[in-house]
Amino acid sequence: MTRNPDALAELFTPDGIYEAPLVPKGHAFPRRLAGRAEIRAGMAAYYERFTETDGTVNVEQSRYVLHATADPDVFIAEIDTVLDGADESTTMSLVQIFRLSEGKIALLRDYFAADTVD
Repeated sequence: MTRNPDALAELFTPDGIYEAPLVPKGHAFPRRLAGRAEIRAGMAAYYERFTETDGTVNVEQSRYVLHATADPDVFIAEIDTVLDGADESTTMSLVQIFRLSEGKIALLRDYFAADTVD
């Protein structure tokens, strides 16, 4: 939510993986990033594309639901992020699957409609 690539990268294990399997090849949003350095660089490049006119995350209106799984190192998050723009608010819905290792993200699979991000 903060669009801080350094903080995001530190949530991952050193060899952690971020995947967005529904994003088509060649899209501006990264489909797969491996390791903290690549996650940091890839997300920094993506975040640079944002401007204030793209919207600000409305934390109070955004919602999430966490789901536990049989594996204590895996959980699923359903997220509805509300972005307040100059003229209107929009909601981006996504599902994320997290696999943890020693309290850090070893694998994050991020599922969302790629046409909702540029």
